[in-house]
Amino acid sequence: LSPFAVRGSEGLYMVNGPPSFTESSAFQRESGKNCKAVAFSKDGSLFAWCNGEKVNVVSVTRAELLRSFDLPKAVCLEFSPKNNVLATWQAYAAGKDGTAGVPNLQLHDLRTGKCLKSFIQKKMQNWCPCWADDESICARNVNNEVHFFESNDFSTIANKLHLQKVSDFVLSPGAQPTKVAVYVPGSKGAPSFVRLYQYPNFGEPQSALANKSFFKADKVTMLWNKKATAVLVVASTEVDKTGASYYGEQTLHYMAAHGESAVVQLPKNGPIYDVAWSPNSVEFCAVYGFMPAKATIFNLKCDPVFDFGTGPRNAAYYSPHGHILVLAGFGNLRGQMEVWDTKNYKLVSKPVASDSTYFAWCPDGEHIVTATCAPRLRVSNGYKIWHYTGSVLHTHEVPPSQEMWQVLWQPFLEGVFPEKAVRYQAVPSEVPTAEPKPVQAYRPPALRNKPVTSSKLHEDEPPQNMKPQLGGGDKPLSKTALKNQRKHEAKKAAKQEAKADVPQSPGQAPQDAPRNAVPATTTGDPEVDKKIKNLKKKLKAIEQLKEQAAAGKQLEKNQVEKIQKEASLLKELEDLELGV
Repeated sequence: LSPFAVRGSEGLYMVNGPPSFTESSAFQRESGKNCKAVAFSKDGSLFAWCNGEKVNVVSVTRAELLRSFDLPKAVCLEFSPKNNVLATWQAYAAGKDGTAGVPNLQLHDLRTGKCLKSFIQKKMQNWCPCWADDESICARNVNNEVHFFESNDFSTIANKLHLQKVSDFVLSPGAQPTKVAVYVPGSKGAPSFVRLYQYPNFGEPQSALANKSFFKADKVTMLWNKKATAVLVVASTEVDKTGASYYGEQTLHYMAAHGESAVVQLPKNGPIYDVAWSPNSVEFCAVYGFMPAKATIFNLKCDPVFDFGTGPRNAAYYSPHGHILVLAGFGNLRGQMEVWDTKNYKLVSKPVASDSTYFAWCPDGEHIVTATCAPRLRVSNGYKIWHYTGSVLHTHEVPPSQEMWQVLWQPFLEGVFPEKAVRYQAVPSEVPTAEPKPVQAYRPPALRNKPVTSSKLHEDEPPQNMKPQLGGGDKPLSKTALKNQRKHEAKKAAKQEAKADVPQSPGQAPQDAPRNAVPATTTGDPEVDKKIKNLKKKLKAIEQLKEQAAAGKQLEKNQVEKIQKEASLLKELEDLELGV
């Protein structure tokens, strides 16, 4: 069972996951509209929420209250990875006379209930300190530098990473040593850059593991893969100066922890909507390009492995095991989803979740939740639980007068749910499927009684495997290989032509030879043939120059000199053809 929490104007409650979907008795429903924030711990054993009076922490497994903190204004909650610390944040308020306000970010020891440390954190964005997975280090961005604390000792700053203006940073997941990706925006004509460091080696610029600079960046998103071997950087500008895109301009960069970096070449122009690492850490999927968007899986060499063609999509979601990938079109798109088996690159199902504002995989890798939440959409709020084969297993709509704000699966540690083989047959469901009514395109009155002619604004591209096939097959060639192949084919064609052009009998040209073709002379020596060919080329150019001069065109000095060389070129050609 994978329970999930539901928060809205009806209160906060927990629902047992598939297959029962009954309200959980392990969690006492919190009624009222004051629940501002909820959070599960990383392993799913603890659950915290704020009800407008207190922040409560319960053990999900034992269904008992562990801690209660008197924080009525808290609006953000987060557990540290090993459940030792609960971080809470409330809106910052400066003193009435302009003095500094009360610290609004607090770190609480969950074993003792004491407040370990309070900080002033004015912005809600990136409010929470970041921990390494083993809690050996904790880091936060303070006045454009990163402060590091060790072993949850917040009394002293163990390390600082100081560059000219660190705007953002991300710690690597997994075991030690911890790596840090930092972003420094460009200023005064200098480029922006992202650097990777290994904690605590922050000395000289040379101590960086990798460095990537770019001019087109107002903000960046940095994504570590699960094994912490590489980072994907989406660099975006707020405005596209060419005027081609309303979304600004984006570029995708790849940085490996051992120093390699590259720009990921995306074959279609337009925005980059989403980028996601596969949990296997050796592939990633990008959704990009003007609608209909392309989606492509790339390997660590940034070569395309599989292209999903084009379609109405703007998001990619890998299942927790990485064996299934969902490409979806939410927001201003109709909610179409494509569920793909990533091992065999086969389409499993194409469900449609209209008006969805939220999508999340269940930790079991089998089920999905899609939800319509306020304030993004204030009507038809509710959620649906799907099996990835396209069946709706459970649906819940809140009454029209109520709102739903959040749905959240209870997390589980890796390995709790084993990976299962991909199914293609739709799972049976007791929920009746509402067939969407076929919507007809608007037709102006003048065309209504006339036959329908189908016209497409664009042709959809089909999916295609980009992996080099063993045995040569249809493997995509690199630009150089294509160039060489064309050269080779041209040479072959020229040889065939030369053979065809050898007269069969004196004075008789082959029937299919063009009437004005000059019979090719072959001497048997390829070098001599090459010279003859070049001389004929030069003589032909001289003929053209003579015609231009005859037509009254003023020739350049070098062109006149070329004409003067005609006699010597003719003599040389004659000697070569006679074999002198």
